[in-house]
Amino acid sequence: MLLPVHKRLIRFLCFSLILQVFSNGVTAQPGYWQQHVKYTMDIDMNVVTNRFTGKQLLDYTNHSPDTLKKVYYHLYWNAFQPNSMMDLHSRSQGKTMINGSPDWDPRVTDRIQNLTPEEIGYQKIISLKMNGVAQTYQIEETILEVKLSRPILPNATVHFEMEFEAQVPLQIRRSGRDNPETKVRYSMSQWYPKICEYDREGWHATPYIGREFYGVWGDFDVSIHIDKAYILGGTGYLQNPQEIGYGYEAPGSKVVRSAGEKLNWHFYAPTVHDFVWAADPEFKHVTKKIRNDLTLHLLYKTTNEQEAKWLNILTTAEKALPYMEKTYGAYPYKQYSFIHGGDGGMEYPMATLLKDAGGWMHEWMHSWYQGMLGTNELKYPWMDEGFTQYAAARNWGFLNKDSSAEQTFAREFKNYFFLAKSNYQEPMTTYADYFSTNFGYGLTSYNKGSVFMIQLGYIVGEQTLDKILLEYYREWRFKHPDAGDFFRVAEKVSNLQLDWYEDFWTKSIKKVDYGIDSLWELNGKTRIRLRMIGQVPMPIDVLLQFKDGSRELAYIPLYSMFGAKPEEDKTITRFVYEPWKWTSSSYEFEVNHKLTDLKLIEIDASHRMADVNRNNNRLELKW
Repeated sequence: MLLPVHKRLIRFLCFSLILQVFSNGVTAQPGYWQQHVKYTMDIDMNVVTNRFTGKQLLDYTNHSPDTLKKVYYHLYWNAFQPNSMMDLHSRSQGKTMINGSPDWDPRVTDRIQNLTPEEIGYQKIISLKMNGVAQTYQIEETILEVKLSRPILPNATVHFEMEFEAQVPLQIRRSGRDNPETKVRYSMSQWYPKICEYDREGWHATPYIGREFYGVWGDFDVSIHIDKAYILGGTGYLQNPQEIGYGYEAPGSKVVRSAGEKLNWHFYAPTVHDFVWAADPEFKHVTKKIRNDLTLHLLYKTTNEQEAKWLNILTTAEKALPYMEKTYGAYPYKQYSFIHGGDGGMEYPMATLLKDAGGWMHEWMHSWYQGMLGTNELKYPWMDEGFTQYAAARNWGFLNKDSSAEQTFAREFKNYFFLAKSNYQEPMTTYADYFSTNFGYGLTSYNKGSVFMIQLGYIVGEQTLDKILLEYYREWRFKHPDAGDFFRVAEKVSNLQLDWYEDFWTKSIKKVDYGIDSLWELNGKTRIRLRMIGQVPMPIDVLLQFKDGSRELAYIPLYSMFGAKPEEDKTITRFVYEPWKWTSSSYEFEVNHKLTDLKLIEIDASHRMADVNRNNNRLELKW
């Protein structure tokens, strides 16, 4: 049903205001700033040679207080050449064996080394000007360094004009062509020269070794000239659907295509930090309008997945979205595209590339924890992958009507415990490319990062956690939050001190382990001693069940919190005890019941605390 005109106008004005605020570099955080870009690109694709030429106009606004004497661009596809940094790193890590298998991504291994000149990827710069003046530059593999003829002053906007050409590599990692399993022709990610981010920490001219990405917020106007037989999907809104067709046109309307062998696909994407597209002449395109201002697109082939599984994505996505928006914040764009690609699953603004129909929920959740909350994924991979993993599992728990955290997050805890007991764990603060093993990176970023959020709910309370998620979204959407920014939001909302949690959980590999030590009766009351066996302190919930069927919850705050979480379960009487100081390895408390009245004692009956040995958390008493 259509909204009344005045409500539609209000929604439009609100979103327009959001875009205007961030395009002007104005934010709610005192002293915070971020750069802004406006890309206009025109590319001409040759599907026979797998090469294209491109013209890029880039308006770059320096909102920083600094004078910039250089700028840097990413040239990601130059990684797909023999002896590149990605190639050497992949071959080196491929020699490490874990559980009988090479540690490095099997999609890469030594495949780059064996690429022929027609199969490699490259991005070559033909010319580069700033404000009409040719600039001096040099290419260091995947980084283009530009020494500016005139510096860019604070609050100034300059205009870069670039001509470039590129060759699409064989599908290796994320980008590429002609994947032998999916038979998708082009997966076009990291396909254009992309200016590096300059933020409060300086330039992030990071060479492409294999991990994630970081980009400048801005607007993209992209025209893609390609053979008429090809069907495209990607970031942004198609501006000329009546000239394109293929399911993009208005229902029942006539499509009028231009003469010639190519179509010009014209996309516009406001307030994003990247742009992806994919193309194949055999794509099936299905749309689902799930509300007046949001259409879901699905572009797929049945080469390696059944059609029913692809179509189920749209059905399930429609069911999940109201819960997702209520929990994590509103999805602000007018479209999202699930696109069959050549490599795993990889997230981009308004779109994801999917090798098969699995994993789409995780990639879609990246629209929040990467697409709108644009953390530097290389420096804080756990804020990107971990938050997304948590949210995706929670969404499935909602859809499957799971009744407990133990059900919802079983895989996350299982994988984290496996990591914690291995020799491959490194601190979550480790830079993504610097992890010693791919195995350790994956379980740390995805699973320990997910457990971080689950455990935070245990520390502050689930209702408080939900408030934190929405406030984090409200304060930091369309910006670049880091770990400190998230923790400040969490502290403000919870009114608890959480710096100890940040330090113990993200900056070390220490573990949580608590146990029931002993209990005895004294003067008609029961004394219980708990022991802190691990090195990470936690507030402690102790569930007590009695013979008469009644229950109590003994809540022991952590001294370092300087406060207590709200009562979570009104059906259980809760008693709050004196805080536990983490320097004490044991803690005693007393309950107003005889020892023989007790039937069961359990530490963290909710199973939200990442205790690596739960065997000593539960004691059933038989009298």
